[in-house]
Amino acid sequence: MDAEAASAGSPASDDSGEPSLWEQASVLFVHWQEGETRAMDALVRLMTPVLWHVVRAYGLESALAEDVVQTTWLTLVRRHETIADPRAVSGWLTTCARREAWRVSKAQRRADPTEVEQLEPQLPTAPAAEQSALVDDDQRLLWLAVARLNERCQRLLRVIAFEERPDYARIAQDLSMPVGSIGPTRQRCLVKLRALLENDGYERETA
Repeated sequence: MDAEAASAGSPASDDSGEPSLWEQASVLFVHWQEGETRAMDALVRLMTPVLWHVVRAYGLESALAEDVVQTTWLTLVRRHETIADPRAVSGWLTTCARREAWRVSKAQRRADPTEVEQLEPQLPTAPAAEQSALVDDDQRLLWLAVARLNERCQRLLRVIAFEERPDYARIAQDLSMPVGSIGPTRQRCLVKLRALLENDGYERETA
């Protein structure tokens, strides 16, 4: 992982004053670097659901997605010293996961161009790794609604939802979309998502 992956900053705390997920990850990363081994366990529990959604955007079946997430964590252990700013660890992890998912997806398409398309409809809409992340009802309703969108919207929202500063050029390449279509497509997908959530009685802002 190079400096590009570690260059992203961290969002501020949310309106409730609670530390954001990105801030929590930063604190845990520092504790782990200082020798607190349990901090890595906590960091894995915190960030794995995020990495899972990022990886699943590339159409990988469950076993391959789990391998990519595991590879991402192993890469962090091997190369954590390259992260100069602990606040960048979340961006570093998501970028690493995205790159590895793209590499594995590309290799899979070369092996069998139709395999991903054939397997995707058979995959569970809420894998166990994702379910463990849905710690409250709001999140559960949100991701169940995302799973009801078409595949194009699902893939795009899963990537952008966890990117603080989305790299549209790289996303366009990874998802085979024109750069200029990402913003309008994202907006249309969010409108569809909002309609689904409103029908389900979900009233929070989705954009």
